[in-house]
Amino acid sequence: MTPAEDRSRPEAVELGRAEAPPARVRRSRLAGVDAARALALVGMLATHTLPLRDDGEATLSALLAEGRASALFAVLAGVGVALYAGGPQRPRDGRLALGAGLAVRGVLVGLIGLLLVELDPPVLVILSSYGLLFVVAIPLLGLSARALAAGAVLACAVTPVLSHLLRPGPEVIPAQAGFGALADPDGLLFHLAVDGFYPVLTWTTYLCAGMAVGRLDLRRRGVGWALLGGGAALSVLATASSRVLLAMSGSAVEPERLADRFYGTAPTDTWWWLAVDAPHSGVALDLANTTGSALAVLGAMLLLAGRWPAVVWLPAAVGAVPLTLYVLHALALLAFPPTGDVRTAVFLANLAGAVLVGVAVGLTGRRGPLEAAVSAASRAARAAVRRRDRAAGQPEASQ
Repeated sequence: MTPAEDRSRPEAVELGRAEAPPARVRRSRLAGVDAARALALVGMLATHTLPLRDDGEATLSALLAEGRASALFAVLAGVGVALYAGGPQRPRDGRLALGAGLAVRGVLVGLIGLLLVELDPPVLVILSSYGLLFVVAIPLLGLSARALAAGAVLACAVTPVLSHLLRPGPEVIPAQAGFGALADPDGLLFHLAVDGFYPVLTWTTYLCAGMAVGRLDLRRRGVGWALLGGGAALSVLATASSRVLLAMSGSAVEPERLADRFYGTAPTDTWWWLAVDAPHSGVALDLANTTGSALAVLGAMLLLAGRWPAVVWLPAAVGAVPLTLYVLHALALLAFPPTGDVRTAVFLANLAGAVLVGVAVGLTGRRGPLEAAVSAASRAARAAVRRRDRAAGQPEASQ
């Protein structure tokens, strides 16, 4: 059984993965989503292992993947949440049951992230932010594609301004949040939502954009072409707009500071920082740029999966086990850190390992161990809410 064929299993949205009820017409659609996620995984491997700067200039790895791989993951997470909630169709469960399942999933993914940070891998762990992102998605489950698209535009415009206002003072690179951060839940929430490496406040742009796409009929070729063309145009427009605005800013943003790496947020010493589109700066044009590239990649993979499904079989196999592969990758870098002349070898070894694991899991017709565990807990939470509502005589459709 191929990864594209094994789509009768219950839903899963770990790192954006989503599954739907069995239907032949949906297989290529979901294989395209998994294939897009595989490209995000490859981009993540590259940014974690290969050099991103060479004499102050961005390398090819940085130009192709820095900021874009994580954004693609986040947009696909939104797609997965929407498919989990029924996609373009009304879900069989009420919103309370769906929300319970999503909340359990978010908590478990977040806890895995906190545990991973305790091991101190040489990467910035994204899982805790993803967990919170799933929880933020709960009140959005009933919205239409049009409302979600409007929400993405609003979040892109407003949340960077809010972030700028909420982060006064000099810029510092915060420490990653491990289990010890649970002792200060308010501080942990502020870190994950506002000043962390993957701030959920601004990343609601990716979430809403992905959920809006997931509400569409992804079987239609026109949707794939619209995502490819519209996403590419959005990315180019954001980059061009940033160049124009920065030229207008004069010396408000020093060119040498633009060459620095960003870690989720931009400095707050001048409002002109909102005009940059630098990777991981978290400002509007960065969000628009990376959302556009994510939509373009997804559109391309949907078109390939619909036209030549055999072409996407291998990447779909890799993209079907994102949580397991992410954790294995972080653990591998603990044992073999990417330093000096071995960076390329470490990248290739991690890539080969991801392919082997993805193919092995796909050929068994099963799911990755972490995906299976998290999904089982999510299903149990949904089932518990359904049983409670049946016992109380409350129809699910009224939730």
